[in-house]
Parts: sequence; C-alpha cells; structure tokens
Amino acid sequence: MNLKEWAAATGISYATARRRYESGTLPVPAYRLGRLIMVGEPLAGVTAGAGQTVVYARVSSVEQKPDLDRQVARVVIWATGQHLAVDRVVTEVGSVLDGHRKEFLALLRDPRVTTVVVEHRDRFARFGAEYVEAALAAQGRRLLVVDPAEVDDDLVGDVTEILTSLCARLYGRRAAADRVRRAVEAVTGDPG
Repeated sequence: MNLKEWAAATGISYATARRRYESGTLPVPAYRLGRLIMVGEPLAGVTAGAGQTVVYARVSSVEQKPDLDRQVARVVIWATGQHLAVDRVVTEVGSVLDGHRKEFLALLRDPRVTTVVVEHRDRFARFGAEYVEAALAAQGRRLLVVDPAEVDDDLVGDVTEILTSLCARLYGRRAAADRVRRAVEAVTGDPG
C-alpha cells in the first residue's frame, strides 16, 4: 500500500509518516516506486516469468482516439524507467462509467496479469478505484498509477453521463439528453 494509505490506517498524519520515511525511521519496510512511496515488502517474483505487466490505456470517445497512442507512449516510458518489463499493452475506447468495458474486465479476470500500469487513476475507474486496488492486492496483484494526482477535467462530463443514464432510466432515452442539457444549464447558468 502507499504511504498515505498506511498513515491513515495506522492513525498517524501523512506528514509525520513522510518525515519518518525521509529520516529512515519508519517502523516498516518502504521503497519508492516512481513518485509513490510504497510501504511493505516489494512483491516478490513480479517479473515477466512470474506474471505479466500490462499497460492499460483508455480514452472516452472516438474523437480522443489520437490521444491513445500518446498515453500509451507516456506509460510505457515510465514503466521501463521503473525497470518493469511490459509484456503487453491493452487499449480501449469507452466511458469510465460504463460497466461493459471488455478489455478492462478481461484484465481483472486474468490471473496471469500481476501488474496493471495506468497513467491516471481515472483511466482505470473514476469512482471506486480503491475497491479495485484492494481486490487486486488481496490476490497478490497490483495497480501502478504513473500520475496519482486527480484529474478533474472530465468530471463535468462524467456527471453529465450519470445524469443522462439516470434520466434515461426514468424518462426514456429520447427525453434523457434534453433533460440533462436543461439540468446542466440550470446549474451552470450556461445555455448550451
């Protein structure tokens, strides 16, 4: 687990845990993984022979498909810089809120995949990523996030997708988009 999660679980502040790590007085083994500080022993045997390291890249729409190659390049460069042998790259075009992403689900089901590397947490799952990480960790697998900072650029789009989905269930598909548009206009005051 990362240092921030460990600090919260043990009841000490993150700042204190960070100071202890930097001074070498942390009471548990810790190591740096990119910009993350991981607590605990490194996963033994996570190599190309023992399990697969997979880079997962996703964009939300076909219009963003050119960004997919750039995303893959950034993640592969980071992974090789961390001395991880990338066994394969999985790309997907689909909404993060859609529960029917075939490639994503195949990665979760495949026990040979021991490490999944993503650029941002929201490329993997916008909501509930902590649960997915916990489930992977319980199986001795891990999720590595290149840039752990939250990306809020698409949050309005995600909320719009959620509203569209809920309105579609309540009022039917045809009226859903119109109701969402009116709801967004009411909240933001922006007609259009």
